[in-house]
Amino acid sequence: MSRRAALAAVCVLLANAAAADAPADPTLDELLNLLAARRHGHVTFTEAHEMAMLKEPLQSSGELSYDAPDRLEKRTLKPRPEVLLLEHGVLTMQRGHRQHVVTLADTPQLVPFVESIRATLAGDRVALEHYFTVGCDGNLAHWTLHLVPKEASVARSVQEVRISGERDAIREVEIRQSDGDRSRLTIGPEVTP
Repeated sequence: MSRRAALAAVCVLLANAAAADAPADPTLDELLNLLAARRHGHVTFTEAHEMAMLKEPLQSSGELSYDAPDRLEKRTLKPRPEVLLLEHGVLTMQRGHRQHVVTLADTPQLVPFVESIRATLAGDRVALEHYFTVGCDGNLAHWTLHLVPKEASVARSVQEVRISGERDAIREVEIRQSDGDRSRLTIGPEVTP
């Protein structure tokens, strides 16, 4: 083995040892702490669902509100009114006079979808890492979380959830499905009461 190759091998070994001893990603911890400090939010949203069987994406818009640690409401105003409310592990869906209530404990297939947003807003690293392999790119000014489902049954339908934002505000949530379909939720400005 040449000296150059031996030196390169030693450098790789040292780099791997240093990476193994390094603490958790400080950017992820800083980001989650920043998000956890925000206790309330009320914003507008637009959403597009792109599906292979449709020529045009399905569009919707409305308002989102969040109260820490686990109340999340998605109020769709267009094209037709609909409300999704998560509160204390109970998901209530209402369209017109129809209402459907499920507990997350009874519908484990919904938990990763709900937790991707709720745990991000709450800065709950333990919950995120329970359901996803978590990656973080960027810095606090412009960041992206990459959430890859750990559970095989979820991974069969969802390839990745990408959540991006600026400082303590989420700006976009994109769910990429394994079949190529995807949804993109774009979060707009704060709504004044």
